[in-house]
Amino acid sequence: MNANIHKLEHHFLPKDFILTDWATLEPYFIQLKYREINSVADLEKWLQDMSEVEAFISEDACWRQVRMTCDTENKELEESFNFFFMEIQPKIQPYADILNKKLIDCAFTKEIDHDKYFTYLRTVKKSIDLFREANIPLQSEVSVLQQQYGTIAGKMMIEHDGQEFTLQQAAKFLESDDRNIRETVYRKIASRRYQDKEALNDLFSKLIGIRDQIAHNTGYANYRDYKFAEMGRFDYTPEECFQFHEAVKKEVMPLVDQIFKEQATRLGLDEMRPWDTEAEPAGITPLRPFTDGEDLLKRSIACLDKLNPFFGDCLRKMQELKHLDLDSRKGKAPGGYNMPLAESGAPFIFMNAASQMSDVTTMVHEGGHAIHSFLAHELELTGFKEYPTEMAEVASMSMELFTMDHWDVFFDNEDEMKRAKRHQLERVITIFPWIATIDKFQHWVYENPTHTLDERKENWFRILNEFSSSSINFTGLDEFRSYNWQRQLHLFEVPFYYIEYGIAQLGAIGMWKQYRENPEHALQNYMHALSLGGTRTLPELYKAAGIEFDFSSKTISELMLFVKKELENL
Repeated sequence: MNANIHKLEHHFLPKDFILTDWATLEPYFIQLKYREINSVADLEKWLQDMSEVEAFISEDACWRQVRMTCDTENKELEESFNFFFMEIQPKIQPYADILNKKLIDCAFTKEIDHDKYFTYLRTVKKSIDLFREANIPLQSEVSVLQQQYGTIAGKMMIEHDGQEFTLQQAAKFLESDDRNIRETVYRKIASRRYQDKEALNDLFSKLIGIRDQIAHNTGYANYRDYKFAEMGRFDYTPEECFQFHEAVKKEVMPLVDQIFKEQATRLGLDEMRPWDTEAEPAGITPLRPFTDGEDLLKRSIACLDKLNPFFGDCLRKMQELKHLDLDSRKGKAPGGYNMPLAESGAPFIFMNAASQMSDVTTMVHEGGHAIHSFLAHELELTGFKEYPTEMAEVASMSMELFTMDHWDVFFDNEDEMKRAKRHQLERVITIFPWIATIDKFQHWVYENPTHTLDERKENWFRILNEFSSSSINFTGLDEFRSYNWQRQLHLFEVPFYYIEYGIAQLGAIGMWKQYRENPEHALQNYMHALSLGGTRTLPELYKAAGIEFDFSSKTISELMLFVKKELENL
């Protein structure tokens, strides 16, 4: 398989078309709107031309976002992003609705291959159901507003030992074997976040209000129900999310408590404090698997090459195209992402590396997303490449686990490898409570959109405590913890995108279990499932990967026991 993909050529749009204003783009929508369709062949050509326009628009918007998040202090980049979402996107939406209806109403749509187009047409029908003219300006306002989170968070810095650090860079001090340093830096990070609590509360309140209005305009009781429909969650319900929360409490929390008790023993502590969770025992140097972003990329390519040369080639192609921004720095938005680029095929990886073990996990995680983009790029229509987010996260989280046996490229000895694997497997378990916390909080927020700030604080704290380990002493930190939700960018930028990580983590453990039994077969299943893009339903994609779409209490229990045994074998 070859990762040397090429940018899609234009056959409908001009070869070197550049989006400068709406007047340059609208004629192509008008052509699609009025074109006669007199056969199945005509329909398929019309779909290909519409797909070309969609790919161009998607990539243009994505690049505006990438450039802005790479430099949140550049006003021109911010204005370019805002221009698209305030001046271009609102004018596209009515045409998109017209073209969707033209497709569904076309007599020849009934004659095209049902299996090939089923999920695509299901998504089109959903878009028609959700479209409301009144929501266009509201959705534009939300697109611009939610980017303010990155601007606020990108300015957060702390001083330590006479140097300035981004919060991502400062996190490395939480691995120190000096407990005083850990506590000092923990409190500095928490205090810095606390400074912006009102600005972030105000921003979140504005977003909640507009999102709630969008839902009501569309006839939904609340934004949660609207968002489930918009995200295409055809295969599970809010009630199943609530069951997931309870299963985490029952099946995962005891293991989390045990992990932190063992961590306390390793550190020689009578009790754990939150600044102890990432620490190493005295005399043990924290893992520093790479020096900078360039070194991280070089080692990641070598790691993926060992797993499958195609995987390494994907990163090499992105390196050639300069589709990577890996190092943390002032003015850069927080977090990490893989941005699919519908025309280029080779996506863009953005992250905030600071020489920590967790950065290796992030890199191979985003690498899994990138490989998904490469494998789905050959699909015929842009809409075919829009795979369910749950499957996207199986792609990334499976890669975290697949690569573990090849992490020797990051470490000098077997002991460091074991520590890195333990760190990863413990994280596989300990991430579940935070996923459940964020997801449950979102349900409460949007079921109660007119809540006061005091009610928000009180209910966040209630939910947080439900999923906080009894092995950690949080005394004296209540005020910081009451605003801890503000560090989760998903709440601001991609609402309700979080339960996916839990569902997909279970899928990834299932993939890894399969890999343990037959590596070659597991990787074949993995690549086959990813190459299907969004052309199958979510349960069908899981089945193609050789796993079951199931996040019941029984499944969670079985998979947690598997991870626990793997941990014990280290």
